[in-house]
Amino acid sequence: MREDKIGSFNERLASQAEARKALLEKFKPKPMVQAEVLETRAERKARELEEVRAKRAAEKEAARLKAESDEKARQDAMANDEELQLELKRQERKDRKAAAKAEARAKREAKSAARRN
Repeated sequence: MREDKIGSFNERLASQAEARKALLEKFKPKPMVQAEVLETRAERKARELEEVRAKRAAEKEAARLKAESDEKARQDAMANDEELQLELKRQERKDRKAAAKAEARAKREAKSAARRN
């Protein structure tokens, strides 16, 4: 009965050989799936860099369009605001008068300096 459990010497050698084969099978190289297009590290880096640049360009363009539309909306709101238009006209007139006054003062001072010399 004990021999049935343990097995004969030849059976033990056979099972040991099978175990050794199975163990050696684990170390054998397995066939790998090769990529169709092998991309080098430099190519991958260049592709990723191009993707980042395209993304940034798209974000920049979106920001420019948003700023442009905001500016247009601001100008439309300003054109529709009559009080603001009147205030702008007044400010322009004040600036013109101040410039004329400064010019006249400069002319007077030049005349007076010419008389002194």
